[in-house]
Amino acid sequence: MSRFKADLLLLLCAFIWGTAFVAQKDLHAAAWPVLFVASRFLLSALLLAPLALFEGRRPAAPPVRGRDLGLGVLIGACLCTGATMQQWALTSTTATNGGFLTAVYVAFVPFVVWAIAGTRPRPMVLLACAIAVLGAWLLADHGHGQGWSTGDLVLLAADLLWALHITLIAKFLGQLNRPFLLCFIQYAVTAVGAGIFSFCTEHAVWADFQSGLPAIAYAGIASGGIAYTLQIVAQRHAPAAEAALILSLESVFAAIAGALVLHERLSTVATIGCLLILAGAVTVDLAPAVHRGLMRVVRGAAKAPPG
Repeated sequence: MSRFKADLLLLLCAFIWGTAFVAQKDLHAAAWPVLFVASRFLLSALLLAPLALFEGRRPAAPPVRGRDLGLGVLIGACLCTGATMQQWALTSTTATNGGFLTAVYVAFVPFVVWAIAGTRPRPMVLLACAIAVLGAWLLADHGHGQGWSTGDLVLLAADLLWALHITLIAKFLGQLNRPFLLCFIQYAVTAVGAGIFSFCTEHAVWADFQSGLPAIAYAGIASGGIAYTLQIVAQRHAPAAEAALILSLESVFAAIAGALVLHERLSTVATIGCLLILAGAVTVDLAPAVHRGLMRVVRGAAKAPPG
């Protein structure tokens, strides 16, 4: 697969994830957000099971070790917790806020990599994080700057899990080139974990559940079965910085979908906040390239003969 095709797949992921916020927000009045998570990822797991099975039967398929399964379960636990927190948070915030605040995870990824791999983030990355957090503050409370709502705070906390999720995916694929197996494991773990939690805490009524089936189908098939899978496949053919930059555009699609479907509107201050979050995400992704460019300029100037 060429890098251009991989970029197109990542852009499709961003579009699906952004529009999925509308489907998730559409169920905010229901009393079973955790059951929604369990249902959508159960559907995703069922869709990926045949692909994972076919992948494992290939002659060149690498064997699965115990540490691979353990890492896959940990990735699924991150997805389960992050998705549940996100779905619950959307009961007290807008789809637009949900999309943009979720995009802040891009700024957290370097710190998670630092904690796991020991690679310290550059000063430009720290600046990008400050820009993204400032944007989140302006976006909070519909841009009035009066403070974050409970849903906004939960979304920001979930960003740490999304950052860990993305970092561990890269680690898994470095250990075992079985992307469909990873997709199935994380979907199954999420469906089981959220299902148990929902059984203990929620009391869904069949009539309400039935009315939410279209949203479950869209989130389970498009957002889960297709987008998450395409993300893992495409990231094998695109540089990490480029992939994260394209995926951060889900916030733009969330804002557009929120405006068209849910008639949500952003104030001028909130719009500035959105732009700052995107600027922070872009800065994080471009920081390594800018650093390499500056170093080339410095080395070129040092080698140049005196005038």
